[in-house]
Amino acid sequence: MGSTDRIKNVARRVAKWHDAGHRIVVVPSAMSGETNRLIGLAKEIQAQPDPRELDMIASTGEQVSVGLLSMALQAIGKKAVAYAGWQVAIKTDSAYTKARIQSIDNDKVNRDLDDGKIVIITGFQGVDDEDNITTLGRGGSDTSAVAIAAAMKAEECLIFTDVDGVYTTDPRVVSEARRLKAITFEEMLELASLGSKVLQTRSVEFAGNYRVPTRVLSSLTDPMLDLEVEANSGTLISFEEDKNMEQAVISGIAFNRDEAKITVLGVPDRPGVAYHILGPVADANIEVDMIIQNQSVDGKTDFTFTVPRNDFQRALDVLNNSKDQLGAASIAGDDKVSKISVVGVGMRSHVGVASKMFRTLSEESINIKMISTSEIKISVLIDEKYMELAVRALHKAFELEKA
Repeated sequence: MGSTDRIKNVARRVAKWHDAGHRIVVVPSAMSGETNRLIGLAKEIQAQPDPRELDMIASTGEQVSVGLLSMALQAIGKKAVAYAGWQVAIKTDSAYTKARIQSIDNDKVNRDLDDGKIVIITGFQGVDDEDNITTLGRGGSDTSAVAIAAAMKAEECLIFTDVDGVYTTDPRVVSEARRLKAITFEEMLELASLGSKVLQTRSVEFAGNYRVPTRVLSSLTDPMLDLEVEANSGTLISFEEDKNMEQAVISGIAFNRDEAKITVLGVPDRPGVAYHILGPVADANIEVDMIIQNQSVDGKTDFTFTVPRNDFQRALDVLNNSKDQLGAASIAGDDKVSKISVVGVGMRSHVGVASKMFRTLSEESINIKMISTSEIKISVLIDEKYMELAVRALHKAFELEKA
């Protein structure tokens, strides 16, 4: 959706699928750079824009996209109709700029599909119970698409993006990174939540929860590419582990530069200390990721956690305001850290993943600041300056370049 020429190409691609007999619902994002431009305008007026009014502004980018795409389809002889989220309606809660979808009314859409129309619905937006326009957060068009696919009981949700699938890691960091033909929802959810920018986390959650087959594929190919070839391209996010998947201990390596570490030093080690530290942070709508509480010494402990880098200063301010109530000796922070994670369902049946990861980092003289694990992932926090070195070393150690 980067330009009118690209929108015309999108129309040709959509028409190709419609000509093959598919009932099509399209959920476009705003044109390239448009949402940033709109938010920039708002900030020229108000340094901290009112969230409700910001959603009114930010939601308009997608409305331009659906109108233009509908026109492009009509220009090549297709019946098409465009809707904003509130017209469908896509109902959300009232958490402006970060709203969550609650329900989707698909009656109007089904009537249009029965009439042979291609339906185009704005991504990224919905409406709350008070008829206020809401947005779903950056990348919310993916979430809208999967949610609508779930509501429509779609055969498959195709996410066309600027990459041709999900890779073992970012090819810009590791040139030997390999595209995966398939990946499980669990793995994709971990990769998305850990920093992979291919899909937004909530879209993967929706796809997994509602069992929507989802395929990530390139929007940059010839729009008239053979339908059968296109339908089997990219990366399929699958429900069950493929028989061959178990052989791959690690499927991918995710990394996130957008990390900051905060340590609350010398707090009394007593029941409720974690809540009293993290409660005010949560009340400020700041997400917390990795958490470590040190062993108690003389009744005192240190409590360390990570937050998004953009929220670093705000989190420090919140904690400094409650420092006396916490009884903390001091509060320290570091916003020059990055998180690296290895992900794979094969960890369930293979031992030694952690030791190989730690040995590889040790051989590169990279110090680990924090560690967190789940059943299918291990994450470490390291100095930001070593991030790319660590990713390359781990990719090689786990032989992810091999099919």
